[in-house]
Amino acid sequence: MRDAYGRLDKTEMSIWECIELLNEFIDDSDPDLDMPQIEHLLQTAEAIRKDYPDEDWLHLTGLIHDLGKVLLHPSFGELPQWAVVGDTFPVGCAFDECNVHSKYFKENPDYHNPEFNTKFGAYSEGCGLDKVLMSWGHDDYMYLVAKENKTTLPSAGLFIIRYHSFYPLHKHGAYTHLMNEEDKENLKWLHVFNKYDLYSKSSIRIDVEEVKPYYMSLIDKYFPGKLRW
Repeated sequence: MRDAYGRLDKTEMSIWECIELLNEFIDDSDPDLDMPQIEHLLQTAEAIRKDYPDEDWLHLTGLIHDLGKVLLHPSFGELPQWAVVGDTFPVGCAFDECNVHSKYFKENPDYHNPEFNTKFGAYSEGCGLDKVLMSWGHDDYMYLVAKENKTTLPSAGLFIIRYHSFYPLHKHGAYTHLMNEEDKENLKWLHVFNKYDLYSKSSIRIDVEEVKPYYMSLIDKYFPGKLRW
């Protein structure tokens, strides 16, 4: 699946076009409100903007962090929600017990593979999370889209996009033995972001047309033109 979607040959569209496409969906795993995705994206971004007015890259990261959920759309294969949303975790090393439904990991052949069921498995201490293969989901897909389209977002923005569903790390502190120094610095920003992601939404609607010009200026700054998806 990673190879198929990593080619980024499904379509070309802008960030805002993707936001509008994603607006057709409600994430079944979302614990908050039954709102279209654009509401969550804008509420997240606007809350960050209020508290961190000088970090425009963080505002945009809040807006686009979930755009990988476009994999749910029929034009992207209409993948089932279990293959797109939910917590992510490393593969190629021992599964930590803090992973959601970890008891079922015993059914995974890697659980019994001596090459992969140790603390480090296929990796080494401090190798860096960029060297670690994560379970597939909307996080990794949007990270690939951003990276391969040569966004100018700082590394902390890419880190947030790629690991915001990596709850074993940023909620439970698992797998830190695989992190390098840059990961540790970026994790500080992920902890900041996490306060504005889940459980931060409200029923107050945001005037999309009022805030759109600001976010279009950020898109032009960090993601000019159409992107490959």
